[in-house]
Amino acid sequence: MSLLTSMTPAEGVAAAMLVALIAYALLGGADYGAGVWDLLARGPRAEAQRELIARAIGPVWEANHVWLIIVIVLLFTGFPTAFTAVMTTLHVPLSLMLIGVVLRGSAFIFRSYDVTEAAKRRWNRFFSIPSVVTPVLLGAVIGAIATGEPGRAMEAGGAVPLFATWLRPFPLAVGLFALNIFAYLAAVYLTLETSDHDLREDFRKKALASAILLGGVAWVVYLLAKSDAPLVYEGLGRSSWGAPVRYATGAFAILAIVTLWRRWYGAARIAAMLQTALILWGAATSQYPYLVPPGIDLTTGAAPPIVHKLLLIALGCGSLILIPSLVYLFRVFKGHTFRDGREPREQTVRPSSA
Repeated sequence: MSLLTSMTPAEGVAAAMLVALIAYALLGGADYGAGVWDLLARGPRAEAQRELIARAIGPVWEANHVWLIIVIVLLFTGFPTAFTAVMTTLHVPLSLMLIGVVLRGSAFIFRSYDVTEAAKRRWNRFFSIPSVVTPVLLGAVIGAIATGEPGRAMEAGGAVPLFATWLRPFPLAVGLFALNIFAYLAAVYLTLETSDHDLREDFRKKALASAILLGGVAWVVYLLAKSDAPLVYEGLGRSSWGAPVRYATGAFAILAIVTLWRRWYGAARIAAMLQTALILWGAATSQYPYLVPPGIDLTTGAAPPIVHKLLLIALGCGSLILIPSLVYLFRVFKGHTFRDGREPREQTVRPSSA
């Protein structure tokens, strides 16, 4: 309670942005990861895997984008200077990311309603390939901000670089990390979406493989941060909470692997979600108080305090509608996944065309 009362309104809005970003990774990110496994589906159960993926994400995938919208609106309204810096210097990957979101969503709709197998295979590619590219772009944007290049480009003035701010080793490594963690979450979640033993084993093996790969990519990102994103690297190392966050993240990663190995799928889901949340929380708070380093922080990049206060009031009022609505949506379509993998009701759900 003392932490909440000691927060400034600007810090409260920034914390809400972080919570929304974590929610988007845990929910919308898994939808992207499902597209990765759709692309990589092979073998005699490839079609069954794709059908499971479509059934799993069909009822809820559009609703998951609400968290990304919240992040963008809060950044635009609460921190306009930071919004300008990000959208100006990183407009190429952000524009490509937006195209990817629209393209994969449209393909998912058309795939569900097309009747010919050749057309469905074509729409499969249009759905799965953007599902791979879009998370890489999202991660590259986050990684580029951490390097400080967008902030330095804005301070320098002149022509805005189109590619130099994000086509660098660290942002691209963060992009691959985002892709891997989304695929990891999707595989863990999908073990709870079916009672078919063979399908469940398929996604269990995918989850274990992606968990191990995730650890390797994480080390690459951490080592590159030393030279390319020193603010993040030093923040994780020097702060009092840096070591506990790293140890807790590693503990949940090991727990996720152990529970997957033992086929405790409900526990594995919780461990994977906590692991992901800690990764994002640690990465975001390691560059506190900067929004776009090295010059735009929670003070210099902020709107007037009254704007933040009104935003927090709006968030509180809106959450009274949003949270119960999302809980009801997930209880209707995902209630079976909260019963530790018991067999879901068989149903055919077509995605909304909204």
